[in-house]
Amino acid sequence: MSHKVALVAFNGEPMCFVHVLLNALDMQAQGYDVKVIIEGSATRTATSLNEPSAQFHKVYQQVKDSGLIDCVCKACSVKMEALTGIEAQGLPLCGEMVGHPSLARYIDAGYTIITF
Repeated sequence: MSHKVALVAFNGEPMCFVHVLLNALDMQAQGYDVKVIIEGSATRTATSLNEPSAQFHKVYQQVKDSGLIDCVCKACSVKMEALTGIEAQGLPLCGEMVGHPSLARYIDAGYTIITF
């Protein structure tokens, strides 16, 4: 049986956010079907970690290169003034639930949701 996990990053505090990234890479390496959803203040962190000088840039880049970022909240990106940075990275924006990603679609697809 394949494990399906959706890791939702709400908290933009870098040490919390990096644990989402590390868990995503670890789960992928173990054969899990894993998706990262970036919400709340984590949208701003996703923009700052795109800078090569950022402390956790390399692990963030690994997650992006692995295609693990499934969705970035459009409404939160706007509110956190991160939309331009998210769009510049070419990350997928979602907003089917009043501007936010619907977690129900992940549940319906069989994913276990873990929030950080």
